[in-house]
Amino acid sequence: MTTPINSVHRTVASLKLPGTVPALITYAQGIVKGMTGNTAFPTPSPSLPTVTAAINDLQTAETAALARTKGAVATRNEKRIALASLLQLQRAYIQSVADAAAENAPSIIQSAGIAVRKTPVRAPRVFEAKAGALSGTVKLVAPAAARRASYDWEYSIDGKTWVAVPGTLQARTTVAGLTPVSTVQFRYCAVTQTGQGDWSAPVSLLVK
Repeated sequence: MTTPINSVHRTVASLKLPGTVPALITYAQGIVKGMTGNTAFPTPSPSLPTVTAAINDLQTAETAALARTKGAVATRNEKRIALASLLQLQRAYIQSVADAAAENAPSIIQSAGIAVRKTPVRAPRVFEAKAGALSGTVKLVAPAAARRASYDWEYSIDGKTWVAVPGTLQARTTVAGLTPVSTVQFRYCAVTQTGQGDWSAPVSLLVK
């Protein structure tokens, strides 16, 4: 029997910081506007006044840089980094709010003026058995126990008497020579540097 490995999705807040200073200022202003009075974000972190002050500082520094004031470019670059850092922290706060309300996460993130990105997250692998390419063969796949581990395998026709299968250094093997159209149970145990683990709960499969 094969236990499916499903993918679940987490809605992720994605910052897309523009490359130019004027565009970055407009982008940051949009985030502040989206979060101002937004009931989804009762305690923004960093605070909106802090972000607004950083936006104003960058605007002033950009004006000075365009006027070619001595040292203004370096100051402008520092203010740009400072604002970008605050926006990254703001994104983390928005993400925490979205995670706490997963069903409404997309609308919550978008209401803050930030893009949404869905990232597939693999569920942990489980022990599974599936039909092999040839009749009478079964492929077994188990969760990896450790970076360095070996695996012992067994199968049973009646659930009482277990037959050993050659061990492997990978969390997978193929059992051959089984009788087609028979139900067989399989189990495994992992051996790591800390010792041998317990035998897994058996899984059953109708051999083809």
